[in-house]
Amino acid sequence: MRRILLVADVPWVLNEVRASLSTAAHQLVETADPRTAAFAAREHAVDVVVVDLQVASMGGMAVTRDVRARFGMAGESSPPVVMLLDRAADGFLAKRAGADAWVVKPFTPRQLRDALDRAMAAPPAPVGEDVEDLTSTAEGGAIPAG
Repeated sequence: MRRILLVADVPWVLNEVRASLSTAAHQLVETADPRTAAFAAREHAVDVVVVDLQVASMGGMAVTRDVRARFGMAGESSPPVVMLLDRAADGFLAKRAGADAWVVKPFTPRQLRDALDRAMAAPPAPVGEDVEDLTSTAEGGAIPAG
């Protein structure tokens, strides 16, 4: 079973992720406060973090960097991060923040689960550095909905 931390505060995003991951293979832990995401990820020993690009005061980029930094300071490997984007062009932001995979909202359950699979299979992306372009569906980047 995958333990997944969801960092989002918009009701429709929460509902879409819950519906997409409501299987016996997933256990969802949620926080609407991005400032507590790294702590929650460690406390609940999550396998992957799913973060909305637009969440409260920090945003998905800052959450991704914070998770990476706090785990790194503790000498631990960071869980992979999947970012929920508003548009395909935001893939650049996800990549720069160090997200392992991303999906454009609105997404289908299959698209989100595929992004989780890609994130879990990929080595962690370096934060703030140019990383391999992951924008094609074969390589694990954004999969436009529709």
